[in-house]
Amino acid sequence: MANEINPQDNNWQQQTIEKLALSGYKEQKSARRWSIFFKLLTFAYLGYLLIMASGWLGGKNTASPHTALIDVNGVIEAGGAVNADSFISSLHDAYDSAGTKGIILRFNTPGGSPVQAGIINDEIKRQKALHPKIPVYGVVEDICASGGYYIAVATDKIYVDKGSIVGSIGVLMDGFGFTEVMKKVGVERRLMTAGENKGMLDPFSPLNPKHETLAQAMLNEVHEQFKTVVRQGRGSRLKETPETFSGLFWSGEQSIKLGLADSLGSAHFVAREVIKQEDIIDYTTQETVVDRFAKRFGASMAQSIGIDALTKGLQLR
Repeated sequence: MANEINPQDNNWQQQTIEKLALSGYKEQKSARRWSIFFKLLTFAYLGYLLIMASGWLGGKNTASPHTALIDVNGVIEAGGAVNADSFISSLHDAYDSAGTKGIILRFNTPGGSPVQAGIINDEIKRQKALHPKIPVYGVVEDICASGGYYIAVATDKIYVDKGSIVGSIGVLMDGFGFTEVMKKVGVERRLMTAGENKGMLDPFSPLNPKHETLAQAMLNEVHEQFKTVVRQGRGSRLKETPETFSGLFWSGEQSIKLGLADSLGSAHFVAREVIKQEDIIDYTTQETVVDRFAKRFGASMAQSIGIDALTKGLQLR
């Protein structure tokens, strides 16, 4: 009959439903297991980071006697590879460690912001006065020029490699002028300001002699500040000549003869032979992903409101 129920059809449907239910249960069970696994993995990773930060692995026991190392690596600028905030944080960590017997600042920098370099120089001198028993040495690897040297002169002694580049004690403000190009292509500059000097050094306007004089006076003032810091830091060791503050730079070997540096030596040499603590612990602040994002966002905001070029214009480089 047409209305008869086939038992085989019912069995097939029931079996299919059971298989689907069992499959769904297995998937939920598998998903639950993977969820637990990833949670445990996350906790393990966070625990590992905590252990590393606490110095329990890799021999990073900051309580035992050691030499503290801080890298000054890259351009010196606010929010950059080397900046006052991160450097000072590293310096405080090194001084606060019970095992620190001496500090090495290892330089690989062409220079940068006079403001950032000045803040760092001041803090090094302040911390030295607070911790007179902990020496601070500068070690130059490839280059320690301009703003980098501004920082280095705050150390007790400066060690270099014979092929290092040292010096460039000067100040610059660079830019471009596009007025002649604009004339050739028929572009007109329309600049409106409130304040007669607000458009100072605008690259799309002719150079104003008054503005040039004002800018040169500022450069000279910062240069005098730089010279004062070098003279105070190097003292009687400095063999000053007419070229010393001209912006020239020298090899490490020549810098020793000029009194800009003290001796040849690497970071490991200073730790082993001078500080007498061969175990080196790196206190350089490491940038996180969040930090990098924040800096890029800040740089984008600065550019969007037109202050980026002005703040980066004055350089110890």
